[in-house]
Amino acid sequence: MGKFDKFKIDLRGMTASTATLEMDIDNTYFANIDGPEIQKGKAQVLTTVVKKSETFEISFDIKGSVVVICDRCLDEMDQPIETTGTLSVKLGKDFGEQGDTIIIPEKDGYINVAWYIYEFVVLAIPIKHVHAPGKCNKSMSDILQKHSVDEENEGGFAEDNGTDPRWDALKEIMDN
Repeated sequence: MGKFDKFKIDLRGMTASTATLEMDIDNTYFANIDGPEIQKGKAQVLTTVVKKSETFEISFDIKGSVVVICDRCLDEMDQPIETTGTLSVKLGKDFGEQGDTIIIPEKDGYINVAWYIYEFVVLAIPIKHVHAPGKCNKSMSDILQKHSVDEENEGGFAEDNGTDPRWDALKEIMDN
């Protein structure tokens, strides 16, 4: 049995017009998928397959949390995720895509949705991930504060007259 066999959906063998599957993803799944964005997490995936005349519509409802790196303190943090996604699949001669529809060989008759689930999870993660206020690593927050730009003082470069000496040197060059 392969790493992702439980994510195979047998489309050719579907007897009913609708099928519902429940899949769990966990740390082992993320380690096996070997994606760069997420290494750990746990979520439930409710998958619904609807057989239409020539296509299959596969809907995913994903709820859980993943572990990402905090942008501020670089410690791991839990990021809740809740997302949905849909795939349109059609049986054909060879693997391919036709617009937004995925074509899988009729002789195979199944699609493995492991990677598609991973992509839906990654797309559900906000661009900015930071701990709640006060939850960041204290020592890293102190270092960050020490090296942050002081807004009133432009990082300590401004003199008493409010100008940056670097700009004054450039103005002097332009005047010559």
